[in-house]
Amino acid sequence: MADNKVLIVEDDANLLETLKYNLRKEGYDVVTASDGEQAIEVARREKPDLLILDIMLPKLNGFEVCRILRQEMIVPILMLTAKADETDKIVGLEIGADDYMTKPFSIRELLARVRAMLRRTKMAKAPPAGEPASLKIGNLEIDFARHRVALSGAALELSPKEFDLLVFLARNKGLVFSREQLLEKVWGYYFAGDTRTVDVHIRWLRQKIEADPGHPKYLVTVRGTGYKLEG
Repeated sequence: MADNKVLIVEDDANLLETLKYNLRKEGYDVVTASDGEQAIEVARREKPDLLILDIMLPKLNGFEVCRILRQEMIVPILMLTAKADETDKIVGLEIGADDYMTKPFSIRELLARVRAMLRRTKMAKAPPAGEPASLKIGNLEIDFARHRVALSGAALELSPKEFDLLVFLARNKGLVFSREQLLEKVWGYYFAGDTRTVDVHIRWLRQKIEADPGHPKYLVTVRGTGYKLEG
């Protein structure tokens, strides 16, 4: 675990110290930033394995930081918001965040999510033994080894969690999974009430892999049950 570096971006000094203390206690290498501009500078220099990013920040807000860093690096991003407003959560997910938590939250839950996100990232980098290097489904080609996806030969830009979700469904093509099952299998945890995260990632993934997202060919909804990948 010592080789996992976590960047915490938070302007609340008390919360920043609490997060830093608990993450270091768990064995993580922790670096910090207290505003958006500093966050980008530290992320570029330190190349963290995971980013905990508050939305309300001085200089640049968390949305802008997420948008900029998502274009430059593949790193799991957990966003923190003080608002219960669903719009903030959806915007964060749509610009590339992998997950979000609403303040106040329990440190125990945050640590569980950090562990799950890092575990999923490690698994994605080391696919199961004997698995082919790539998989083709219709015009969609998934390169597991290189972490790349192409549609009709054109490369697609997917966030780490979009890629994880697509890979999981591709490895289980034709099988239907509920939102709760996807949250557990792809995100690595299940906390009641968090299934909206799955819906947002499904919708965003459809925007990228479907010719007509309103009438999906690959990522299909099974009414009353969940989702499956066809092709």
